[in-house]
Amino acid sequence: MARKKGRDINGWLIVDKPTGVTSTAVVAKVRWALDAKKAGHAGTLDPDATGVLAVALGEATKTVATITDALKCYDFTVNWGAETTTDDASGTVLRSSDSRPDATAINAALPKFSGEIMQVPPAFSAVKVDGERAYDLAREGEELELAARPLWVDSLLLIEAGTDTARFEMVCGKGGYVRSIARDLGRELGCLGHVAHLRRTWSGPFDATDGVAFEKIDRAEQEWLDGCLLPLETALVDLPQLRATPEGARRIRNGNPGEVTGTAEWGELVWVADADGPVCIGRYQGGVVQPERVFNL
Repeated sequence: MARKKGRDINGWLIVDKPTGVTSTAVVAKVRWALDAKKAGHAGTLDPDATGVLAVALGEATKTVATITDALKCYDFTVNWGAETTTDDASGTVLRSSDSRPDATAINAALPKFSGEIMQVPPAFSAVKVDGERAYDLAREGEELELAARPLWVDSLLLIEAGTDTARFEMVCGKGGYVRSIARDLGRELGCLGHVAHLRRTWSGPFDATDGVAFEKIDRAEQEWLDGCLLPLETALVDLPQLRATPEGARRIRNGNPGEVTGTAEWGELVWVADADGPVCIGRYQGGVVQPERVFNL
C-alpha cells in the first residue's frame, strides 16, 4: 500500500473563513499549502458563513471530537418578513409577512430558545436521511420532514434591533443550526425570518481574532503558516491533564492501560502527557488511564 505523500505535521491552523467557500475547500487548501499528510476540521460552517474554522493536521485530527463537542459562539443577523427554502438569504422565498417585531417582543421570545431545546435542522443541511445527505435530497425537490434534535443553547442575546432586522449572539453546543433558530424565532414572533449574515466568533479555545485569512493560505507562505500553527494540546484545555509515568507512557503507547500521576473522576475523559508531550486521550480508572486515542508524535 502506497504511503500518503506530504509532511508529518501536527497541530491546528485556525482559519477566518470568508463567504462563498466551503469548509471542505478550506481544509483542502490548508493541506495543500502546508503539504500535510492528513487534515480535517472541527465543525462545518455554511458556505455563506464566516469566522472560525479550526483545521486539524496530522495527529491533531484525533482531538477533533473535543472541539466538536465544545461550546461555540455565533454573531448573526436575521431578516424579518420572509422564510426561505434554505433558511438563509441564498434560498427562494417560501412565505412572507408584513409583520415586524420590536425589541420587547423579541426579548420576550428568547427564553424559549435557551437551555435544552429541540431543534429541527434545515432541509438544506448535512443531516443524513436513509444514508443520504438532506441537502442532496432537498436539491432534487424532495420534501423532507427531519426529526427534531436536542440542542443546548447556553445563551441567546439580542444585540441590536432594527425595523426589518435584528442582530443576535448565541452560544450553543454541538449540532446547532443558527438558520433553524432564525426560522423558528420568526415563526414564534409571527413575522417569519431567515439568516442574513452569520459569523462564528469562537469555537472552544479557538477565536476568530487568531484566524489566518483565507487568501494568505498559499505554498509560498508555508514557513509563515508553520509559525501560525497551534499545538495539538490546545484542543484539550477543557479536559483534565494527567502525567504518565515512564512505564505508563510505554504501555499506553502500545494501546494498554498505563499508570499516571494525578487524579480525576473514575471513568472521566482525560488527556495524558509525559516529558515528550501528549501521549493519549483516555478514561481514568483509579491510577491508570485506558487509552482511547494514542498520539504517535
